[in-house]
Amino acid sequence: MDNISKQFGKRARAIRLKQGLSQGDIAKRLDVHRSYVSGIERGIRNPSLKVIQRIAKALEVPMEKLIKD
Repeated sequence: MDNISKQFGKRARAIRLKQGLSQGDIAKRLDVHRSYVSGIERGIRNPSLKVIQRIAKALEVPMEKLIKD
């Protein structure tokens, strides 16, 4: 996947780990499979804007924190 997807995934993963959450925890909050969260974090899934918004809400951070360079 492209560099933007990888950067987004790294940011999401870093925030998740800082909060002490597992991929399973976030998957439950998003109502998705853990492998989908893994794919996003590894940059092989390209989440829609709506999914990015849901991830931000699940991580309790502003959406900008996930996408800002």
